[in-house]
Amino acid sequence: MKALIKNAIIVDSDSPHHSSTKDVRIKDGLIIEIGEHLENTKGETLIERDNLHISQGWFDSSVSMGQPGFEERETIDHGLQVAALSGFTAVALNPNTYPIIDTSSDVTFVKKMAEGHATSLFPIGALTRNSESVDLAELYDMQQSGAVAFGDYQQPIANPNLLKIALQYTQGFNGLVLSFPQEQKIAGKGMVNEGEISTRVGLKGIPAIAESLQVARDLHILEYAGGSLHIPTISTKASVELIKQAKTKGLDVTCSVAIHNLYLLDTVIDDFDTRYKVLPPLRNQEHVDALIEGVKDGTIDMVTSDHNPLDVERKHVEFDNAMYGAISQEATFKALLTIVSEKRAVTLLTAGRRRFIGQSNPIQENSPADITLFTTKGTATFTKEHIKSTSNNAIFLNQKMKGDVYGIIANNQLVLN
Repeated sequence: MKALIKNAIIVDSDSPHHSSTKDVRIKDGLIIEIGEHLENTKGETLIERDNLHISQGWFDSSVSMGQPGFEERETIDHGLQVAALSGFTAVALNPNTYPIIDTSSDVTFVKKMAEGHATSLFPIGALTRNSESVDLAELYDMQQSGAVAFGDYQQPIANPNLLKIALQYTQGFNGLVLSFPQEQKIAGKGMVNEGEISTRVGLKGIPAIAESLQVARDLHILEYAGGSLHIPTISTKASVELIKQAKTKGLDVTCSVAIHNLYLLDTVIDDFDTRYKVLPPLRNQEHVDALIEGVKDGTIDMVTSDHNPLDVERKHVEFDNAMYGAISQEATFKALLTIVSEKRAVTLLTAGRRRFIGQSNPIQENSPADITLFTTKGTATFTKEHIKSTSNNAIFLNQKMKGDVYGIIANNQLVLN
């Protein structure tokens, strides 16, 4: 593949061309020339767009797909197409398939299914067998087959000793452990944020302390055991404060926030719309303000779509019976850009690559062409026409957003909207 990107504003703090407007020539998967007034040569695809920005390819650290087991929700093939059109050149696949991804052969299977795509897939292996929080899964074997981290998607580690052992064991091969931030005995049968809204609508609430207790516990264990810990999709003010304190101690901890927890308030559940039933639940203004401050000051390392396609039978039911989850990958960048600057947005969307796969592809000559193309101009309301996923449980319907994704260049392929 040969392409020439014209007049692109480079947003990449690792690049010597950061914040400058340049032409970028790409050939056979490599950036071969960066300059001004480069001429289009025979056989090159010319890429010219209004207000064109480029950055290192974005990494989505929490993505669910239905394959194997729930292909009606989203296949790997289609899910990677959605990711590419949403600006992501790499995704971390959650292990919540059927069967659960908890063996090396499971990891090999999903990696095989992802071959040939512009967007790369990096599996997260289950931390425990069948994600049941009883016995550790085949962590080392899964890493050897390509797993980049280990965690039980939206399943808290009930046994603190199990987390301690996992953190100690994975140090032998530099493994990354994920621990979902919810103390299940406190959360109980709650479904939404505990507070004024839950009381008014009569839905059982999940108190913020259910999250902060688990985060505090996990950080204490990390301080004792050592190792590398990632806390996915935090949602409370106390979690931000606890993680900030842990980082000042030098603990090897990172965290993410789901874009919908950063953008939406729990007030949207007033009409019992199950699109807004997510885990962790949407919180109130106090918590969202703290999350926004956390992404701005660097306490929160990355923003994820937490993309979770679900078929209609799982969502178009009574609120109590609906499954947790929403699709939001198509809107992640546009929603984030309404909250932070384009430079901060890019940092939050690329940090996962370093944490999960230890990789950085700066925009410079002789570097792999792993690039996201986007614009910061324009506003639009997210409608059903913007949904690219097989499933329709889109949480951002009718929300006004900023900017847009033009496409990606990755794995020697060009994908454009």
